[in-house]
Amino acid sequence: MPRPSDKLRIVPKVRRPAESPAGVHLHPLRQAEFLTTAAEWVQLPAGGAPEIAFAGRSNAGKSSAINALAQRTRLAYTSKTPGRTQHINLFRLRSGALLADLPGYGYAKVPEAMRRHWQHFIAKYLAERAPLIGVLLVMDARHPLTDLDWQMFGWFLPTGRPMHVLLTKCDKLGTEAQRHTLDSVRTALANTFGERSAQVSVQLFSATRHIGTAEAEAALASWLGPLAN
Repeated sequence: MPRPSDKLRIVPKVRRPAESPAGVHLHPLRQAEFLTTAAEWVQLPAGGAPEIAFAGRSNAGKSSAINALAQRTRLAYTSKTPGRTQHINLFRLRSGALLADLPGYGYAKVPEAMRRHWQHFIAKYLAERAPLIGVLLVMDARHPLTDLDWQMFGWFLPTGRPMHVLLTKCDKLGTEAQRHTLDSVRTALANTFGERSAQVSVQLFSATRHIGTAEAEAALASWLGPLAN
């Protein structure tokens, strides 16, 4: 627990960790370790540990976001061929909860039968996976709310569980464009889903510039509750 004097000390060029109102450090993805991979429902871990899933269009920066929040360079693998990976990678957090890295969608050059299998598997996972407590949806801030993004909302929001949207690569936009994109996405969700849009929170994020890291960590920690500590 930091002393009162520590909170007043200014240390140039040192990024202080995000804290809860009680002063507890919120870094829920730190020290994550690879657990297993699943291409079929029966391969998903049993035991009921809470799961948080990361989803997003291929090349939207999902792997970079995971690596930035976990403070690892290659925890989530960034492929040079977007959409190639068609399975769920699961990681164990130090709290005992799980992080599920879902396949990137949108660019996969795979046979139609495999694409249908992926769609069925992910739709079933989002709608029926009991331990799943929330989804972090990654969108490129320059190209948000694609048709497949809307499909992800359609699969998951009926469960009543929360979603948190990262508008990634926001550093590639100017300040005014960032604000406009953030407001536009929030407005579009409110207009489309009405009261159900309260399940969705939206923020700007940049893995390379470390923009929005504390906000994203706080959102994930709020889902995990006491497990986040």
